[in-house]
Amino acid sequence: MSGISTAAIFSLKEQELERTALELFRFQYRENTLYRAYVDALRIDPASIRSLLKIPFLPIQFFKTHTVTCGSFTPELVFESSGTTQTINSRHLVKEAGIYEQSFLTAFEQFYGPVEDYVVVGLLPSYLERQHSSLVYMVQDMVKRSGHADSGFYLYEHDKLYSRLQELEARKQKTLLIGVTFGLLDFAERYSLQLEHTIVMETGGMKGRREEWTRQEVHAYLQERLGAGNIHAEYGMTELLSQAYSAGQGIFSCPPWMKVLVRDESDPFQLSAGNAAGVINVIDLANIYSCAFIATEDIGKLHADGKFEVLGRLDNSALRGCSLMVS
Repeated sequence: MSGISTAAIFSLKEQELERTALELFRFQYRENTLYRAYVDALRIDPASIRSLLKIPFLPIQFFKTHTVTCGSFTPELVFESSGTTQTINSRHLVKEAGIYEQSFLTAFEQFYGPVEDYVVVGLLPSYLERQHSSLVYMVQDMVKRSGHADSGFYLYEHDKLYSRLQELEARKQKTLLIGVTFGLLDFAERYSLQLEHTIVMETGGMKGRREEWTRQEVHAYLQERLGAGNIHAEYGMTELLSQAYSAGQGIFSCPPWMKVLVRDESDPFQLSAGNAAGVINVIDLANIYSCAFIATEDIGKLHADGKFEVLGRLDNSALRGCSLMVS
């Protein structure tokens, strides 16, 4: 066991994050064979790590090529990233389903209030057709917990979704319409609405399904077609158990147990904790039994208050650092 309880993580105060992260780093160096080998390959003495900015971040590519776990266990959940037959998907072995559930529920409720207040409508075509999607698992669980008969998934049933949203608006029912970007755009192309009581939340996801649009173009189009004041967004990934949320303008906030740093693209070990642009590194303390320190392939801009924007992806996905270790 890590010695860090999930109750402590999900009730964390922001000022406690550094101490807890350092404690979790020491646990994961000890228990995660891959992470220890990576830190050792960097010739870093773990005893010398006394600051958040000095913790080594594991390149996310390792989730495609290695098992990233602390110790050996039978996972209750296995999440896999989407991909084509030509690509290798990331695999995240989750020791306890309850940790993921506690993470996404606590974060959502901190930003939006009780999930029971909402009708939860999922528009996740292609994701629903895949097994092992962490996004589908989250929305499925929220649909169930909402307790509303109108909550549920819509695959390609746009007519039914349009009618349902009109009914919910007429009743002034708080609703969460959460969907992948191409799914929301496909729906908005066919239908125009005035959504005053519905949060429209995009989760990203174009991946060759449509011509790539900028986030500003996506949000402007959805605002115009769906009559939503702001387009909200969720930032999460297969390799994480936590999500950041944006209430508009693509500016994301993290829950207290999650933090984004940025690294210099030319020097992946040069980190900044505020007011900088670079490649995103994520601390996710919910990743107790995998790795809580992930170097992603997303380019972002970090604000002085800790909020961040996602600007795109690295052109070359092979991160420096992976070459330090041979499969």
